[in-house]
Amino acid sequence: MVKDNLHIEIAFATATLQQVIAIVVSPETTIDQAIIQSGIIEIFPQYDLIKLPCGVHAKRIFDKQAYQIQDGDRIEIYRPLLITPNQQRQLRAK
Repeated sequence: MVKDNLHIEIAFATATLQQVIAIVVSPETTIDQAIIQSGIIEIFPQYDLIKLPCGVHAKRIFDKQAYQIQDGDRIEIYRPLLITPNQQRQLRAK
């Protein structure tokens, strides 16, 4: 049985703002198309959200075009780190 529509979430967060948007997409929708449809790009215009890495339920997706979106997916857009975890540990040690 093929579902007509898939209910998913698109999530992105900065240090000061987190946004999770629930949308309904068709089964053939790609991750990039879902990001655009969600309108989250307008909320965070300072980031190129399409070019940032993504994951689904905290698992990195390396090929966004090949990933088949499933009902209930939470697509997370990962922003660039200001400093790496190693650099953060070094700063705390000082």
